[in-house]
Amino acid sequence: MPNFAEQVVQRLEDLGVKRVYGLVGDSLNPLSDAVRQSDIEWVHVRNEEAAAFAAGADSLASDELAVCGASCGPGNTHFVQGLFEAHRDGAKVLAIASHIPTIEIGSSFFQETHPELLFQECSSYCEVVHEADQGMRVLHNALQNTMAGNGVSVMVVPGDIFAADTADGPHTSDSVYATGKNKRVYPDPHEAARLVEAINKADKVTLFCGYGARDARDEVFALAEKIKSPIGHSFRGKMYFEYDNPFDVGMSGLLGYGACVEAMDESDLFIMVGTDFPYTDWLPDENVAQIDIDGAHIGRRTKVDYPVVGDVKSVIENILPHIEEKTDRKFLDKMLKRHYQLLEHVVDHYTTQAFESKKPIHPELAASVLDKLADDDAYFTVDTGMCNVWSSRYLTPNGKRDEGASFLHGTMANALPMAIGVQAAFPDRQVISWSGDGGLGMLMGELLTIKLHQLPVKVICFNNSSLGMVKLEMMVAGMPYFGTDHEQANYAEIANGVGIKSFRIEDPDDLEPVLKEALAYDGPVLVDIVTDPEALSLPPGITWDMMKGFAKSGARTAFLEGGVGRLFNLAKSNLRHIGGAAAIEFGG
Repeated sequence: MPNFAEQVVQRLEDLGVKRVYGLVGDSLNPLSDAVRQSDIEWVHVRNEEAAAFAAGADSLASDELAVCGASCGPGNTHFVQGLFEAHRDGAKVLAIASHIPTIEIGSSFFQETHPELLFQECSSYCEVVHEADQGMRVLHNALQNTMAGNGVSVMVVPGDIFAADTADGPHTSDSVYATGKNKRVYPDPHEAARLVEAINKADKVTLFCGYGARDARDEVFALAEKIKSPIGHSFRGKMYFEYDNPFDVGMSGLLGYGACVEAMDESDLFIMVGTDFPYTDWLPDENVAQIDIDGAHIGRRTKVDYPVVGDVKSVIENILPHIEEKTDRKFLDKMLKRHYQLLEHVVDHYTTQAFESKKPIHPELAASVLDKLADDDAYFTVDTGMCNVWSSRYLTPNGKRDEGASFLHGTMANALPMAIGVQAAFPDRQVISWSGDGGLGMLMGELLTIKLHQLPVKVICFNNSSLGMVKLEMMVAGMPYFGTDHEQANYAEIANGVGIKSFRIEDPDDLEPVLKEALAYDGPVLVDIVTDPEALSLPPGITWDMMKGFAKSGARTAFLEGGVGRLFNLAKSNLRHIGGAAAIEFGG
């Protein structure tokens, strides 16, 4: 009779799981031994936090179940950070957390924690297995929960239970796969009718789209065309709504650019579409509508007058036939022209400062070259901090590229372990870890993971020897920055020391040829780009209080409004929709 660990692994094989991310050790050993005897690959990481990051990224990239494991005590406490990320992202992740021997629970035994409490906030299902037969039911329930789109499920298993014999448990695979990517939730007729009425009455409507609208791009564009609405987007919505968008007015928030904020402020009706955008200061507080599949999101960021619960595709399909077509394009054209003007200013600024052949390399130059050379279907994983800024401005979406970042949890060190998960899921796709030196230094041991498994991840490190975003935060608050700048480290030498092909770029003239060679290399590679620590970026809608903070800090810092990559060309091309003298005035 198979033991419980073997039953678990067999169940995962039945469901098509191909990998388990984890770090072997004591109480988890029966599970890892069962994996060893199966067709499932054990992806050996150096920190359980990275296992959870990788599993979450694997799940989001593949839209499939991903599994990670951690040993008891410290293994579980390491697990927490990555599970928070995966859970907040809504990834389909089964986390198997081993526990101390059953008989020792409650005795302050070596490495004892209380996992059922530890994981409560970073999962929606967390249960302890008390005996093997019950464990098969817990496994089933955990799988059902995460595959239904509820985020992370945690199954806590004492080491002795793993080794215990068990009979077969419930194996209802059909219901496990009743998941939520294409789930249709139709709106309440009364809510839909109120939104239609509000749209028909408004002269100026602005749509603001997020990740939750990603499967309704065509429907959003059809609505925008009918009501002549500009479309702004959140950072997480960028990859889905920025490219080939004749209504695009950019992004709002700390990393934003373009005319999005102005389009929000000047609209008669502002509609949040599939977004739980968290920054209240950048949102209007009146005449707001919100469409979201999760009713808990409605109105928790700003006052919402017209709430509609439903998936974006179903809501727009429902309301579009009842919306009166608007013929006046004045508001849309005004915002498109304003967007073009703002990006034109940035491009001028960018070409005169960021592209000068000077050292250290300006990060905007490095970001622009990376964007140009990366594959059309590259998958980028981006570290939190200034890397977010440069990727938000320079990474060019095209409908084939993808991006993973810590959009909701905002943790450092996410890029490299996320890249491990994406590359494991898609071994033939170009996966680029857009890393900061702060994030890379925090989980640098995962370089050993990509070397061990020969994952061809391209680690591009923007090395300014500084925690740039923290420095910016301090300066906004009027503080002299402290603890943000560090001694220069040569990450290329570190990578070379663990057997990874590496390059170090200090001269801007070397950027293009070296990045081209690195991206074409068949195997894992690290490129260490020495960038300017004084190159930071200001948000849109900068306030007087922020400016006073900068002056008070007394720092000698080169603040830029930030570049926009190839967005300028899109903004210019969108002016073709604007007729007459206005088109000539703004460049045709």
